[in-house]
Amino acid sequence: MTRTIGSKKHNHLKEGNPKEKLQKRGTTWNEDKEEKPETSHSESITDSNKRPRTSASDVGFGVDVNEDFDDTERVGPPEAVVDPDGALELSSTFYDDTCPNALTTIRTSIGAAVTSDRRMAASLIRLHFHDCFVQGCDASILLEVSPSEKDAFRNGGVRGYEVIDDAKAAVESVCPGIVSCADVLAVAARDASVEVGGPSWSVRLGRRDSLTTNPDEANNILPLGSMGLDVLIPIFAQKSLSVRDMVALSGAHTIGQARCVTFRARIYANDSNIDPEFASNLRTNCPQTGGDGNLERLDLVTPNTFDVNYFRNLLERRGLLTSDQALFNGDSTDSIVQEYVDNPALFESDFAAAMVRMGDLDPLTGANGEIRTLCTALN
Repeated sequence: MTRTIGSKKHNHLKEGNPKEKLQKRGTTWNEDKEEKPETSHSESITDSNKRPRTSASDVGFGVDVNEDFDDTERVGPPEAVVDPDGALELSSTFYDDTCPNALTTIRTSIGAAVTSDRRMAASLIRLHFHDCFVQGCDASILLEVSPSEKDAFRNGGVRGYEVIDDAKAAVESVCPGIVSCADVLAVAARDASVEVGGPSWSVRLGRRDSLTTNPDEANNILPLGSMGLDVLIPIFAQKSLSVRDMVALSGAHTIGQARCVTFRARIYANDSNIDPEFASNLRTNCPQTGGDGNLERLDLVTPNTFDVNYFRNLLERRGLLTSDQALFNGDSTDSIVQEYVDNPALFESDFAAAMVRMGDLDPLTGANGEIRTLCTALN
């Protein structure tokens, strides 16, 4: 199915110094950081009509968009692809000419990080999720300003920033000024899934990096582990993600860990939707007071392998977070959970497709935003 991804217009962000840009959104530039002069990275689209979109089709777990490229020599970031209607698109082949080794370089870096710390796979998928849900997939979560999205309450426990910094540095050493931090993050999430036995998908590329960060939006829109379906479904619907997308993306909790503070209320509530033995065991590592940062595995059976045991646990009322167990609690999503338990291949396919749709959320393209040299700072 052909899907056209429109651009996110931020015309008011094209000019001015970084401090002014951030202050316009109510965010203060960190004066302790050395401000760098803006640099030109061919911010405009040039001769875009020479590269028409020729075809787009669903392939495997993702969507491949095949492009025709001319032989014109290019300097700086690749041009955005323009479809016949003039809408800017993302493309899986975006860097084929300008940085052909980009994906291999990122994969090598992410592979090393996950080999060193298996938990990092879950962290990178979560980092991409938290970035995309706040003003689109634009690497705004990576900016170190004051205040920043990193410091937002609902981003507590998010990690993996240094892994993205390392992957970006590796790409910069091969193709300086070409690949955005937003694209590095999107590719890293896919590669992290593969490293722990999860599905792969074709990542559409061509995102640019934001000039702003929005901690207020992070605290208003990001889901919490204490939420039920009545809150979660509308949050995902706001992002044009379906109930099935929501359940599939929640399946990322088949890997990773959660802090005691995020599930304490559930294990001490004595509710009928939690297995008593499961709750009792969890209390040994999560006391009623203190120990907020104590970690527990989201999937006690196979915590470092991407599989459907997360959903099997829900059938036994052994979901760690309230938002986990809400997926199987006599409500509308029960049937989807059961489908995934019965058909693991369907879960992997749905998860990959949902990750593609999430990765398409409001990308900055064309002359909007910039290609950051460092993911933590504006150019």
